[in-house]
Amino acid sequence: MTSPTLVMPTRVLVVGGGGREHALAWKLAGEPGVNEVVVAPGSAAIAAEARVRTLPGTDATDPAAIVTAARAMAAELVVIGPEAPLAMGVADGLASAGIAVFGPTQAAARLETSKAFCHAVAEAASVRMARSRAFAGGEAAAASAYVEELGADGVGIVLKADGLAGGKGVIVTESIDQALELAPSFLAGRAADAPALVVEERLEGREASVIAICDGTRAVALPAARDHKRLCDGDRGPNTGGMGAYSPLADLDDAAVEAVLDTVHRPILAEMARRGTPFRGFLYAGLMLTADGPAVLECNVRLGDPEAQVILPRVAGAIGPLLLAAARGRLPEDAPPLIGTLPGAALGIVLAAAGYPGSPKRGHPISGLEDAVAAGALVFHAGTIGRPGGGYGTNGGRVLTVVGQGSGLAEARAAAEQAADAIAWDGLQRRHDIGLDQPIPAGAAR
Repeated sequence: MTSPTLVMPTRVLVVGGGGREHALAWKLAGEPGVNEVVVAPGSAAIAAEARVRTLPGTDATDPAAIVTAARAMAAELVVIGPEAPLAMGVADGLASAGIAVFGPTQAAARLETSKAFCHAVAEAASVRMARSRAFAGGEAAAASAYVEELGADGVGIVLKADGLAGGKGVIVTESIDQALELAPSFLAGRAADAPALVVEERLEGREASVIAICDGTRAVALPAARDHKRLCDGDRGPNTGGMGAYSPLADLDDAAVEAVLDTVHRPILAEMARRGTPFRGFLYAGLMLTADGPAVLECNVRLGDPEAQVILPRVAGAIGPLLLAAARGRLPEDAPPLIGTLPGAALGIVLAAAGYPGSPKRGHPISGLEDAVAAGALVFHAGTIGRPGGGYGTNGGRVLTVVGQGSGLAEARAAAEQAADAIAWDGLQRRHDIGLDQPIPAGAAR
């Protein structure tokens, strides 16, 4: 069978309005052959990108509204950024309307919207994950008993909310007593038979993210990245949606990424197809690199944030044709397992509002953005709003991702730090140790 010819979509609709969607719009709008990128709803900062316009006020989770927007611009491809529209069936609505959509159906998106479902699929596909059990709202006693069972084996305990939680529904407990104390809070208010909590053993190692472009059968991996979830330096403080990321990884080279495709992505794709819910979209494998090899911590069904902001600048060539081919279920059979990448490294530092990850403070004017860009950084807006008279103010928890690039990780980190130092607002929170967890190999570019 002859592989299909890759075609560049000339008009692309991106659904969402955060930092990940800003990075997607920036990447797609810069690709030769793309005439127009529309982002719904987008943001004032996204609208400032060349060849990009936005549709403020659009409900990204409303399938009918997104279908209307796609038809109005005659979109050749729709790329869904966040998880919430996927959970609400926006991809289903677009597919029913005959519009090419890159993003899984509501049924396939259960890989992220239900951690219990993800574990079930992984088990059926013989994909290694942590030992775990899922518990419904009425199973508090059983959940406590399982915590004690794992504790008796001498392992740590991780508590995970079963549904979507914006990256903040995970507690890595410090003791069995803490796990027993906190587990009931995940079950409170949930129906007796509604999945609510997954109790997992705590795996030891270093985390990594491997995200692949999938067409239901085939998978092409993007560059691996590492996200830093804890709020404070030294991996302290509460879990967040991510406080920074970098790529590439010294401890997960190209050969190791190909092995992850073979042991994680392709088996999951085969199992999803067997269940009648083929997966087309970004399949995100959050990994723990243990002494016994990689194990899956979670699956997401979209690009990570802030991983997207450091991955997309490293992609060589156009990504649009691959997304369109995958949306049609026709990635080339002879496509390489890894997308081509530019040399060097990228590192992103998230700047967050006061109060994040709890109740972020909004409305603070942001200074120094021009200086950061002049220093050569990429600045992707996640939670900003345009201010009367110009400039931007804070309008969310994670406000900006400042990305530095360089010939190696140390150079990229220095560029990101310099640019982040130029930006200020009242109560700004950030980490200063992104990337310092990875030793730079002898002889590597510094």
